[in-house]
Amino acid sequence: MHPMLNIAIKAARRAGSVINRAALEGGALEVKAKNKNDFVTLVDKAAEQAVIGVIRAAYPEHSILAEESGDTPGARPEYLWVIDPLDGTTNYIHGFPQYCVSIALEHKGVLTQGVVYDPGKNELFTASRGRGAFLDDRRMRVSKCTQMHDALVGTGFPYKEMDRLDLYMRQLRTMMTSCAGVRRAGAAALDLAYVAAGRLDAFWEMGLSRWDMAAGALLIQEAGGMVSDLQGGQDFLDRGEIATATPKVLPQLLEALR
Repeated sequence: MHPMLNIAIKAARRAGSVINRAALEGGALEVKAKNKNDFVTLVDKAAEQAVIGVIRAAYPEHSILAEESGDTPGARPEYLWVIDPLDGTTNYIHGFPQYCVSIALEHKGVLTQGVVYDPGKNELFTASRGRGAFLDDRRMRVSKCTQMHDALVGTGFPYKEMDRLDLYMRQLRTMMTSCAGVRRAGAAALDLAYVAAGRLDAFWEMGLSRWDMAAGALLIQEAGGMVSDLQGGQDFLDRGEIATATPKVLPQLLEALR
């Protein structure tokens, strides 16, 4: 295992322990609204500090981009850790068991390591560039789906910015008549891991942040899937939108979204 992936796994499990401990202790969570329908808890912040602590101990000169604390430049900016300490916070607040920790490493702008950890189910999704993707110790491959009408497709609906709601509704209507089913679980990083594991055949969403997509995108690529922005290009991390599927379904997905 690549040593940097090993650190990412250690950090993800450390954050998962924070998240699980808070869930087991129960009681009311201190919830604050960052924006309309966008929440943060003390658990998000504690999990993020747990991740950063592990990474800083191993690689103190690397840069970090984290959801809650933002961009922290390092002496070696060619290495960038991209962290979402708790993707699916709204789910977590409500006890809906679909949330995860997402950690990725970029080297000179290229995704090289990715971890998505579901602490509730204790499922660990990992990938190193050129070395494949794994669910725990089992090699992952995307599904064998070849036709859009057979595909189970994941997505995310807008919850902060409603200016593109009409576009989402048109996309959803098209997808509902083009595929076998549409699912919206509320944690994009985990949805992407599910595409890599073959549990979903495709996924699309707009209005995402880098930390929502980075680790999951590498998982899918290393599991044999395809990832793009909604125009079919490779600027998904910068554009904040993603379309991903099995190799034969992605062109059909993009055409349907157009």
